[in-house]
Amino acid sequence: MRLSRNKGPFYIQVKNELKERIIKGDYPKNSLIPPEPVLEKEFGVSKITIRKAVEQLTIEGYVEKHSGIGTKVLANRAISKLSKGQGFSEYLLSTGYTLRKGSVTITKVDVSSHPILSTYFERECYCIERIYTLNDQPYIHFTHYIPDRFSLSLDPEAFKNSLYELLYEKGVYFNRFQDEFGVETPNEKIVKLLKIESKPLFQRTRYSYDINEQLIEYSIGYYNTDIHKYVVNLNV
Repeated sequence: MRLSRNKGPFYIQVKNELKERIIKGDYPKNSLIPPEPVLEKEFGVSKITIRKAVEQLTIEGYVEKHSGIGTKVLANRAISKLSKGQGFSEYLLSTGYTLRKGSVTITKVDVSSHPILSTYFERECYCIERIYTLNDQPYIHFTHYIPDRFSLSLDPEAFKNSLYELLYEKGVYFNRFQDEFGVETPNEKIVKLLKIESKPLFQRTRYSYDINEQLIEYSIGYYNTDIHKYVVNLNV
């Protein structure tokens, strides 16, 4: 693979190429990625560049280095863990709950009057809404706002699987997430979809950035914590 100085730091380009191979299954889970000398020769870069690329994959949770053995593939999803923390959906599934994606809608919306979206996006963006059920009860309502430059389909069937994996296929590389938590009363539409009375709910707001620090997703999630509290597990 040829690297280009116009596409950002070499270690980021190497990291993204290795990540793509992991996600596509070229390097399956529990296998070892090629050793440093092989990658140095393939990409035509220094050992330091390869080590920085692998370090980034380690931070994102895709690989783990084992002294004397090599670098092992741990995960092959387009969005992996950004730390050693266990994701909330992983926690729910591991404790026996059934978490399912419900119906999804996608539209284009004007952001010119939106106090946050108008700062980051141009005139229009995609608005994707989805309900998640926990043991068949409406539990979470997500609204995702995505820039219209990614040319997404307006067919809801295209969003049956992970939104992040779909964006990855569009060439989107997530580099950083910023989550904010609070308590807000959702609008009447969300109240009806969650089948609850109007009341304050736990709210998670997420800002997702690419390697150039551009905002590529802004999302708001409302959780009915009467059904289950939001849990964060951190491994040390």
